[in-house]
Amino acid sequence: MIWSQKPEGREHLRRLLNWDEFDELRDSRRSILLDTFYESIIFAVCKGFPWAEVAKVVKFTEELLKETKGCSITEAVAILGNKLRDYQGHFNTTHLLALCDYFHNTFLHHYKLYQYVLGQDQEVNLTITHLDVCAPPQPLPLAEGMDRDLWKHEQQVTELSMAEVQKRTSVVLLKETLQLEQEHLLQKKFSEVPMQQDRVLRREELENLINEAIHVQIECLRKLLQFEIQITFDILDLRFQKKILNLHAPVPFPLSITGQPSPDESLKLNKANKGKKAKAKKK
Repeated sequence: MIWSQKPEGREHLRRLLNWDEFDELRDSRRSILLDTFYESIIFAVCKGFPWAEVAKVVKFTEELLKETKGCSITEAVAILGNKLRDYQGHFNTTHLLALCDYFHNTFLHHYKLYQYVLGQDQEVNLTITHLDVCAPPQPLPLAEGMDRDLWKHEQQVTELSMAEVQKRTSVVLLKETLQLEQEHLLQKKFSEVPMQQDRVLRREELENLINEAIHVQIECLRKLLQFEIQITFDILDLRFQKKILNLHAPVPFPLSITGQPSPDESLKLNKANKGKKAKAKKK
């Protein structure tokens, strides 16, 4: 399974798990679950886990997915930590740290996606249509072509426009990331405060809690403002480059394929001939 291609390896793993055959398109949950187990095996093998521990990694993955179903990201982090402590007797310190990094960078990094796909039933509305593949259309006549320099210029302008869109998109993504980070840090700060039913927070404890919450919000806001300022300068630079390109845009010169002069050239020739005739009459 390890040394074969991924499709063959997944199929072999499905048989080892005693799963029935399923439609990859219609049963996306089982397909993603099989991918998760397969990737965990590949990770363990590449990190040098013994074969006995590779099987335990699969078991660890299955238990983690079941125990975190419907939990928040904070609860999932706590569950992962508890499971790592429970498996201290099964893995050495190096492999345990590698396992922690692996699930942090994969499972927790895409936790909402895992919860959406694996944590609830999905209504599948799939329509399959068989279409004939058509041959590419005939190329356009050369007369409808574009000058090479003009085409390069339009490509450069398009690339600058796409780069600007990517810059703006990165700001939106950072806002969402910082919002999640801020919520996580605030939950962590609040969870550190010992709460008892009959105990009222002292003034100093309440002030410290408020100050820490304000510090978290200010820090996230500082990162966002710093990033937005840098992105604004980048966008201005892209627009400046686009302006320079437009100022030096090549002028298209339409060529006559048939050898006949273009309408503009005909008009110039007529004016020149009339001017010569007028001069001849004066003489």
